[in-house]
Amino acid sequence: MEKREKVNQITEGVIWKQLLLFFFPIVFGTFFQQIYNTADTIVVGRFVGKQALAAVGGSASQIANLIVGFFVGLSSGAAVVISQFYGAKDKKNLSKALHTAFAFSFAAGIVLTVVGIFLTRPALLLMKTPADVVEDSAVYLHIYFGGMVFNLVYNMGAAILRAVGDSKRPLYVLIVTCVLNIILDLLFVVAFDMGVTGVAVATVTSQVISALIVTVMLLKTREIYVLKINQIRFNRRMLFSVLRIGIPAGLESVMYNISNIVIQVFVNNLGTDTVAAWGTLGKIDAIFWMVINAFAISITTFVGQNFGAGKYHRMRKSVSVCMVMSMVSSAVMIILMYSFAPWIYRLFTTDSAVIVHGVHMSRFLLPSYFIYVIIGILSGALRGTGKVLVPMILTCGGVCSLRILWLFTAGQMYPGINTIMLSYPVSWSITAVLFVVYYFMKFPGRKKES
Repeated sequence: MEKREKVNQITEGVIWKQLLLFFFPIVFGTFFQQIYNTADTIVVGRFVGKQALAAVGGSASQIANLIVGFFVGLSSGAAVVISQFYGAKDKKNLSKALHTAFAFSFAAGIVLTVVGIFLTRPALLLMKTPADVVEDSAVYLHIYFGGMVFNLVYNMGAAILRAVGDSKRPLYVLIVTCVLNIILDLLFVVAFDMGVTGVAVATVTSQVISALIVTVMLLKTREIYVLKINQIRFNRRMLFSVLRIGIPAGLESVMYNISNIVIQVFVNNLGTDTVAAWGTLGKIDAIFWMVINAFAISITTFVGQNFGAGKYHRMRKSVSVCMVMSMVSSAVMIILMYSFAPWIYRLFTTDSAVIVHGVHMSRFLLPSYFIYVIIGILSGALRGTGKVLVPMILTCGGVCSLRILWLFTAGQMYPGINTIMLSYPVSWSITAVLFVVYYFMKFPGRKKES
């Protein structure tokens, strides 16, 4: 009964309070997810060396983000479908969607394991990964892809729980597995001297545990979103509904990551120090992205459930409230990260050249991060209503295509890290304007529409 009251509050309670109640477990969860991911980088950076740091945080990280990001986008499709059925209290269709989502996770995990292991080395070479980093990067990715099924099952299970308004239990899972990952990192790398292999094994082990815990939570619940092993199978109609929303969202993520991979190629040409600094920046500024993405996930679920309940004006009001909250949070984070950049980098490495490069990168890019907030929140809101195709096109054109065009034009004429970094604010600015225009034209709220 307690869960049902919380769902009613999402569709009926005070908007800013309910957004915060839903947001905080997500942001704390993503915080622990970031610690979970960053622990690998800190441990190898301080106890193995900058080559290992570049191996875990450079090309390997971009490839892993590309694959996992696409699936997380797909899982958001399941989350939207499930949140709408849950808001409408449609038990039968919710069950079909949930079991189809789990079947898809298993199937996709197996495929990605095989493809990922097979393509790892060619991908690293195609990205012009520094020669002294390739071998460690390949080892890390082979082990990482070996545990892909568990990674996908966890992400799908957590997305389902958040879709029905339960953002606390995914947080508890991440806290447990985060602590476990740090302990295993230190054990395998410091005590057993396993290097990059150690952090990869620690990561996969933690993913296995997280997948098992989330699955058990869904098996044991007494709510209408209960998981039953013997019902895990594909339902054609539900699979189509999930993929209709999930594929554009997944492609959005892929576009971001492809553009980041192209950027990584340009960065790789600048030497190991710059590669290590760039990879470390990706871990540091992930603190910012985790907060904004937590707001985006919150507004997707909030809009999805209210859409299912037919409360269109409430949806639009919630987007405005969420945007203000996101902007205020961004201001605080940008100021803190800008001010404490040198000390933050020293957590990752003692190499003075890497620190100097990294601090410059952070302070160059941070002021433009406000622009991305607009894209993240509006994209999340539109996804909650099932409008995903046009946002995907906007993202592909504004973020991916324009950024790559910038790199192959301005990047060739004015080579250097500053020109590479300028691709971010330029592409964000244009994409943000396009999202604002589309939102005011198509988002429900001014009049009733489906």
